[in-house]
Amino acid sequence: MIPFNFIRPASLAEALDFLAENGERTEIIAGGTDLLVELRGIPAGKKGPKWVVDISGLPELKGIREEGEEIIVGSGSTHWEVHTSELIRETAPLLAAASATVGAAQHRNIATIGGNIMNASPAADTVPALIALEASAVLRSREGERVRPLSGIFVKPYQTDAAPGEILTAVRFRRLPAEAKSAFVKLGRRNALAISRMNAAVVLFLRDGVISEARIAPGSATPMPERFAAAEKILIGQKPSEELFRAAGAAVAAEMVDRSGRRWSTPYKEPVIAALTARALREALAG
Repeated sequence: MIPFNFIRPASLAEALDFLAENGERTEIIAGGTDLLVELRGIPAGKKGPKWVVDISGLPELKGIREEGEEIIVGSGSTHWEVHTSELIRETAPLLAAASATVGAAQHRNIATIGGNIMNASPAADTVPALIALEASAVLRSREGERVRPLSGIFVKPYQTDAAPGEILTAVRFRRLPAEAKSAFVKLGRRNALAISRMNAAVVLFLRDGVISEARIAPGSATPMPERFAAAEKILIGQKPSEELFRAAGAAVAAEMVDRSGRRWSTPYKEPVIAALTARALREALAG
């Protein structure tokens, strides 16, 4: 591993002050399950970060709470904390399900939801769930705070628009009403300890037996996570059925190809993402 300087600030303010002066050559570490692998992969002689700033102990980044109709999840919350939170299970069960699929228990006890977001991997498990929840990202620097839709912070795979002096402090979203139905499904190479080959997060709202609103956010389908509006539109105003869900899945597959183009993996991914989407819709409807 390449050498670097390590600093552990005592407060968020101290961390932001340091980043304001040193952000260009600094990496932030929380759980470290992504960053340490990345640092080990830097070839000898290549430049890496001069500083690594450990924010894992900052109390300002911890906690899951409710403020009015919004749920606030601190970026330093671990996947275990998200998965086992009664508040998340009640108000955003698909996020609890997504966090439960991250790595093994050892990973979930240390890896954070903020790290899963800011690593910006197309295969991130919690990001599609958060996008289906219409979550916002809260980014803070020494100059102040900015809040924007989570889906808007991704520039390309493994890169967000966060400035060198910014830290993701929380994600927030409106609680799902009791009548909302949601699901998260994931396909990996094996049942545990697997990076997503593909995944899908869905939210359905029904009124008088008809779908009034639908949100579909696949993962590992496009370079950047996003909702698939064309597939969502197919569901609106329709009564749930297996035929309808298959049609929505086919629309997701078609939209994936439109956005990402055809490549060597497309013959595999097309039927898989269609099937995953239909399965997620079925599971959401079944509760």
